[in-house]
Amino acid sequence: MEDRARRRLALFSSHLNPHGDTSLPSCLSPSACASDDNGHKELRNGENDCVFCKIIRGQASALKLYEDDECLCILDMFPLCHGHSLIIPKSHYPSLDATPPSMQIIGSMCSKVPLISNAVMKATGCDSFNVLVNNGAAAGQVIFHTHIHIIPRNAHDCLWTSESIRRRPLKQDQEASQLVDSIRESLVFVNNYADRKGQGSTLVAN
Repeated sequence: MEDRARRRLALFSSHLNPHGDTSLPSCLSPSACASDDNGHKELRNGENDCVFCKIIRGQASALKLYEDDECLCILDMFPLCHGHSLIIPKSHYPSLDATPPSMQIIGSMCSKVPLISNAVMKATGCDSFNVLVNNGAAAGQVIFHTHIHIIPRNAHDCLWTSESIRRRPLKQDQEASQLVDSIRESLVFVNNYADRKGQGSTLVAN
């Protein structure tokens, strides 16, 4: 239990720099903050106190791996393993489900995964990695600015205690059918809403 508690604490403490050191070494450079169409800086709710937004604006230090107009990739300040990296969009949205698909932010983040993960695996000598999104406090999200974790893995590194849990086959019973129906109803509702906004996709039911 103690090991599990330590792992959970490490996950919750991830990204935070308790020393508050905002000095920028020469290898670090400030990033332009997200701006609107007129070039003015946008500070949505939570951005003033968001550590990721401060890094993006050059007001806090970070070890940068990659940067473009949409995203910034940094090393996690409290990594779960050697090479643990984060892909962070420059636009502030508190969680993945709160990020509008029409803004193409999610697509921009995901498009960086092959590039960043291959570079991290090569540098760390790993041949595997996890892509992780902690969405919400119960899922371990600490920084409420949506982001993607790239976690390089080695065989038998025992990083996740859940990997030792024996997985059971899904029972294709009435409970599973009700779950499928409930999820599909939610998808149809979201899809119909998106259609009215001209952002719809096609759902195919068996």
